Amino acid sequence: MTLTDRLSLRVMASLWVVLAMLAGGGSVWLWTASDAAWDAHLNRAYIAGLALADSLEAGSALPQGLSQVQLRAAPDLPPGWRQTVITLTGGGRPDLSQGARLSVRIQSPDLTYPAAEVQSVGGGSQAAGLASITRTLARFCSEPRLFVQQDTGPWIRVDGAPVWGCQAAPPDRRLLAGALALGALALLLGWVAGVAGAFTAFAAALRDHRARTAALPVGGVIELRQTAEAVNAYVAQDRAALENRALVLSGVSHDLGTPATRLRLRSAMIEDAALRDRLDRDIDEMTTMIDGVLTYTRAEIGAEPFRQLSLTSLAEAVVADYQDVGLPVTLRQSSLPPARAGTLFSRTTSRPTVDSHALLMRGQPTALRRALSNLIDNALKYGREAQVLTGGDADEAWISVTDRGSVLTEDDLARLTGAFQRGENAGTASGVGLGLAIVSTIAAQHGGRLEFHRAPQGLEARLALARSWA
Repeated sequence: MTLTDRLSLRVMASLWVVLAMLAGGGSVWLWTASDAAWDAHLNRAYIAGLALADSLEAGSALPQGLSQVQLRAAPDLPPGWRQTVITLTGGGRPDLSQGARLSVRIQSPDLTYPAAEVQSVGGGSQAAGLASITRTLARFCSEPRLFVQQDTGPWIRVDGAPVWGCQAAPPDRRLLAGALALGALALLLGWVAGVAGAFTAFAAALRDHRARTAALPVGGVIELRQTAEAVNAYVAQDRAALENRALVLSGVSHDLGTPATRLRLRSAMIEDAALRDRLDRDIDEMTTMIDGVLTYTRAEIGAEPFRQLSLTSLAEAVVADYQDVGLPVTLRQSSLPPARAGTLFSRTTSRPTVDSHALLMRGQPTALRRALSNLIDNALKYGREAQVLTGGDADEAWISVTDRGSVLTEDDLARLTGAFQRGENAGTASGVGLGLAIVSTIAAQHGGRLEFHRAPQGLEARLALARSWA
C-alpha cells in the first residue's frame, strides 16, 4: 500500500492544492527573476555603450569591464567569420548629419548581428546607437570582436567580454520554470486521473452482475476502500441470506416429502375418484411450489462454476429429451452470416460460414439447461409447440424459443419476468409463475438479458448471453 492509499481523499486533495500553489509560485518567481536578471544584463550593456561613446568623444575613462587597443591598420576578417558593418551619424537625418561619423565593425565566428536593431542607423544620437550595438551584442551568446573608428581616425578594438560575452549573461531559468509548472500540472492531472479511474473501475465492477458472487476490488484512497469494503460486506450478507434461504427451503422440501407421501397413500384409499383427484392435484401443486421456490433461490445464488461449453450442443441435448417423450419441440439450424474477408489491395470475398457447433461460450451448463427448459415449457403451455434456434456473434450468443399462437401483450411480457406471475391464458397448466423469473436471473448471471419479440405465428423468447463472462 502506497502513501497515497493511506491518506483520505480530502487530505490528498489539500496536499495537491498546496503543492500546485507552491509549484506555480516557484515557476512564476523563477520566470520573473530570470526576466529581471536578463533585463538588468541588457541595461548594463546599454549603459556601457553610452560610456564607451563618451570615452571616444571626450576621452573619459572607460567603464568597468571594457578595454581598448588602437590598431595600426583596418581590421582583417578571419576566414569563415561573419562581419556586420554599421555607420553611425548625428543630427537626426543623413542630410543633416552633425559631427564626425562613427564606423563600427562587428566580427563573429558564428552569426551576423541584426543591424536593424540599432536605434540610430541613418541618424540620431551616436551614443544611443553605440549603446544599442553593445546591447545587441549582449543579447546573443557569442565571442564577437568590436572595432570602432571616428571619421578617418585609427581603428580601435574594444574588448567587452565581461559585459556582453557569454559568461556575463545570467542563467536563463525560464525553461526550468515552464518545466516545473508543466511537471506539477502533469502530476496533479495524473493523480486526478488515477483517482477518477479507480472510482470508474469500482463503478463498473459494481454494475457487473458478477458483483453478487465475486468480491469487489479493494484499493485506492481511504474513502474508496471503505466503500468497497462496505459493499463487499453487504454482498456477503446478502449471499449468506440467500444461501440460508435455500438451506431452509431445501429442508422444508425434504421434510414435506414424508407427509406428502403419507397424504398420497391416504388419498389412494378414498373411494370417491373426483375427490381423490382433487386431493392429488393439491399435493402436486404444493410440492411443485416448494421445488420452484427452491430452484429460483438456487438460481439467484448462481454457485455453479463457469466452464467452456457449446451452446448448440446443449440446445440439441435439451431438445432431444423433449423429442424422446413425443413433445412437439424442434431445433432449427442456425444460419450465421458469411464472414467478409479482404485487404486493402484485394477484393472483399465471402468465407464459408463457421459450423454451428463452434458456437462456444463460458457458462453454467446446468443453469442454462434449466433456463432453456423453462422457455420450452412456457412455449408448450401457452403456444402448443416450440422451435429452438441458436446463434450469436463475436460478443454474444443467444437461444430463441418460438411458440405458436401466443396472444400475450407487451405488458404481459414485462410482467411475466417477475416472480409468481402467470399469463392469463395459463388456464389449468401446472406451475407457480417462477419460470421466466428464473430465466431472467440466469441471463443476468451470464451478462445477458431475456427479450421477447413478435413472431409471424406466435411469440419469440430470446435468451441473450455474453460469450466470455466469467
